[in-house]
Amino acid sequence: MAELKLQEKNRVEKFLDMSSGYVSNFSDRTFREFISDAVDLDIDDEKYHYASNSKANRLRQFIKVEDDHTAGKLLTELLIYHFEHLKDRRTDSWFKIENDEFDLKEELYKECQKIAERLKGNIVNDINAIKPNVEDLDFKKLSESIKDSIDKNLPEIALDRLHTFVMKYIRELCKKHNIAYLQDEALHSLFGKYVKFLISNNHIESEMSKRILRTSISNLDSFNDIRNNRSFAHDNPILNYEESILIFNNISSTIKFIEAIENRVDNNKEVHNTDWKDLEF
Repeated sequence: MAELKLQEKNRVEKFLDMSSGYVSNFSDRTFREFISDAVDLDIDDEKYHYASNSKANRLRQFIKVEDDHTAGKLLTELLIYHFEHLKDRRTDSWFKIENDEFDLKEELYKECQKIAERLKGNIVNDINAIKPNVEDLDFKKLSESIKDSIDKNLPEIALDRLHTFVMKYIRELCKKHNIAYLQDEALHSLFGKYVKFLISNNHIESEMSKRILRTSISNLDSFNDIRNNRSFAHDNPILNYEESILIFNNISSTIKFIEAIENRVDNNKEVHNTDWKDLEF
């Protein structure tokens, strides 16, 4: 069953002109053919029958019955189709759409695209890695607020909080390993010290992994600029949606890798610190 929130449902139905039982400009035949081509399913199947069995009701039932990915995939295709139909209507002498109305529809189209993308899959692959590495209530609230923005498909509004999270996360690692740092030290500098610690203590095996981590230092330097000039940390024009997702995925995958390395380091310490007197022979 696809998880479509009420506000999301209303936006999609408004964009696809579903209020009167129709979906876009489809006939029953073209609607069936379109859905078959898009997701290889038959919209006339009894499992999609609902109430008056109009095209709009069948689509509503389809979204209820099918999983997130399938519903998101179909919505993506329907949104593209209907937006092209609206563009054609700008030059149609019979059903012409005025520029103001088209502009509103275009904004709604962009919002609906985000809804479809959310349904197709989590926009940040390793978002669960964004969690505190120490017991700290404020740190926990910070990570939860970041995840909440991702759940709402709004990565661009959480970039400043993601920067704060990573800063706190790396500082805690520096404390753990007795790596000296200044209170006002920049994020990329902190991370550089941590990477140096990992490499010098032979915690990273491959040369490629070392190169990736070193590249991440310069990436975090660029993240400082994003935080200062393209996030809500200040009165800025925020970064676009697509690049925000790219940054989130890069940061979260790095954090996930660090967590795995830290677990391995901790496990090795436990082995080396074993009290041999407690072992039975």
